[in-house]
Order: sequence, then structure tokens, then C-alpha cells
Amino acid sequence: MLPTTSMNSRLQGNGALNSRDAARHTAGAKRYKYLRRLFRFRQMDFEFAAWQMLYLFTSPQRVYRNFHYRKQTKDQWARDDPAFLVLLSIWLCVSTIGFGFVLDMGFFETIKLLLWVVFIDCVGVGLLISTLMWFISNKYLVKRQSRDYDVEWGYAFDVHLNAFYPLLVILHFIQLFFINYVIMTDTFIGYFVGNTLWLIAVGYYIYVTFLGYSALPFLKNTVILLYPFAPLILLYGLSLALGWNFTHTLCSFYKYRVK
Repeated sequence: MLPTTSMNSRLQGNGALNSRDAARHTAGAKRYKYLRRLFRFRQMDFEFAAWQMLYLFTSPQRVYRNFHYRKQTKDQWARDDPAFLVLLSIWLCVSTIGFGFVLDMGFFETIKLLLWVVFIDCVGVGLLISTLMWFISNKYLVKRQSRDYDVEWGYAFDVHLNAFYPLLVILHFIQLFFINYVIMTDTFIGYFVGNTLWLIAVGYYIYVTFLGYSALPFLKNTVILLYPFAPLILLYGLSLALGWNFTHTLCSFYKYRVK
């Protein structure tokens, strides 16, 4: 349930938040607080962020139960601690450097690849997906009797980061051990292993995204977020039938980017 006692304590006699608390809970104030903490590493809880990363693989539901707790204690769904984003950025940098090494890229090519992956693949695409999901969920998924609630954009971005992390580990770390000796061999085993890793990674992204929005009690019909599984499985089967190697396409695209 959503908290009521803490909210009531902040209400004035006319039922409105006093000006000080209202200002503190605006989106701009939350964003400023988050960005300010981004440069204060001592205030970040990296141990808790690492715990979340572990449970995103083993039990992602437990991660979203913590979001419920944050709503009850701090009256916001989105993270107020950027430690998870910092650790994700480190993972992204290390895994991308590993990708450059496996693809036999030079120093400057690897740096260019790193900039592309960080600012385009992660940040740019993440902002686009988060904004799209924020709009769709507020426009079509909010229950009629819950119109006073809305999905925070920051929460939509957190859901994307939660879903992106397992995908990153699978495609940018685990896959590295199989690229040169298995996946890129132009055999059925090669593109079967590679495409199966893609199926698992993208499927996990869809599932963790679904869990994120289904955790919000004022949303309805969130099961539709699982519908992309159907075209994903269809594309997977078609790729095996046609001998289309997703990883080979990705590597060729990465090499084209850094030319």
C-alpha cells in the first residue's frame, strides 16, 4: 500500500502540501538532488547498488520490492542514489574495452567505440526508451480510479537501467568468451550460440521491464509489456533458419562505427 501517515503529516488544513514540502517533492528538486549526489561518492551506497545488480539476475522481484519501500519512506519511486548508475557505467566501460580487445581494435578505435556505446547505446537509447515508456504508461496504463498518480520519468529510467544491466553482462561480457572461437565460426553452432545469447539477453530485458511496471499498483494491463516475446521468438527461429548471425552483424556494425 502507498504511505498515508507521512503524507498526512505534511498536509495543511486545506488538504494541500505546504510550500516547503511541495517544492522539495517537485521533479526538478528531485533531479537536482540526484545530480548533486552524482559527484559525492562518499554519500553513495555502492554495497546496496551491488546487491541490486546481483538480484537482478537471481530475483529481480526483490529489487522492485525495495522501490516500494522507497516510496513509503521517501515518497518517490525513482532512485535517489546514483550509485547504481555509477557502477553500471564502470561495467559498461570495462566490458566495451574487452569488446575492443576481442575485436582486435586499436587504442583510439576502442575509445571511439566506448564513447558510442556510452552516449548513444546506453544514454541516448535509454532516454528514448524511458521517455516512450513513461508516456505510454501514463497515457494508457494508469487505472481510471488512480488518475491522481503518475509514473515518474526517473522511475521509467531506473526500470530501463535495471533491464539494461543483465543485457549488458550477457552480450558485452559473457559473450566475449565465445566470439572468436565459437560464435564467429560461420557454423550452425556459432550462430545458434550467439543468437541464443541474444534471445536470453533481450528476453531478460523485456521481463525485467515488465516487472518494473507491474510493481506499480496504480497501473493496469501491464501484461501487454510481455507481448514482444512473440516477435522475439519468431525472429530467433527465423534467424536460425536463414543462418543470420546477430553477433556477427553487431561486430561488423561496431567496426564500421569506429572507422
